Amino acid sequence: MADDLMMDFQGDDYFMQQALREARKAYAAKEVPVGAVIVRDGQVIARSWNQVETLRDATAHAEMLSLTSAQSAVGDWRLEGCTLYVTKEPCPMCAGAIVHCRPERVVFGCPDAKAGAAGGWINLLESNPPLNHRCEIVSGVMGDECLALLQSFFREARERKKEERRMRGDMKE
Repeated sequence: MADDLMMDFQGDDYFMQQALREARKAYAAKEVPVGAVIVRDGQVIARSWNQVETLRDATAHAEMLSLTSAQSAVGDWRLEGCTLYVTKEPCPMCAGAIVHCRPERVVFGCPDAKAGAAGGWINLLESNPPLNHRCEIVSGVMGDECLALLQSFFREARERKKEERRMRGDMKE
């Protein structure tokens, strides 16, 4: 019974909670709420959130920013022995960068059937023979929480757009 009450500070849920914390920063900044952390030897060595609008940079996805930060932290472009935790399945751009950086694992929350590159739409991380590295994929970790945050963000964004159109007189009452 006591084991049920103990928190696993090394488990996937714990580190996904850290990624969700980053995603909430993106949400607060009106960015698509995706967050990422990179862990090595049980320690978070990098963390980031989507900053595409903030930095006016289409490549400023949470994964890309955290990969760059982790490379600085370890002093090498190879992230062997690392795990990337991200709240949404990586897109093809991020998956390509992930393959080149060589982390052992990628753990994500919610899938992206339309544009996910870790099995949702395509799988660049595990099963693409021409690429030089494969990552173990774990999907669905805290998936409901990750999805709920994204759905809330896009619902609010649609409501804002609707209100803006109404204020401009583009819509009939």
